[in-house]
Amino acid sequence: MENQEKLLKSYLPMSEASFLVLFSLTEPLHGYGIMQKITGLTSGRVNLGAGTVYTILYKMECDGLIENVSEMDRRKVYHITQVGQKILSQEQVRLQELCAIIMGKQR
Repeated sequence: MENQEKLLKSYLPMSEASFLVLFSLTEPLHGYGIMQKITGLTSGRVNLGAGTVYTILYKMECDGLIENVSEMDRRKVYHITQVGQKILSQEQVRLQELCAIIMGKQR
């Protein structure tokens, strides 16, 4: 539990790139697939390079937010873990609170 609290503090608030990578892994994907999905999700506004994506993947895998679930044509396929889902959920709540503030609908 203490380790999860440290992870929460180190990841929250998330950078946009980290959020998008983690969100994209709610379905199994390899690095190139992640880059394509993020470009699609953001209508081309965000185009992450391979160096950025693989740096984020390495850190998240080491921290247990994602895991390597298979290999396809020498490409590692990743998927979010329960710890990663918890962090993603907390970030979603934080972002919703910010949106509520902007819309003048504080809780």
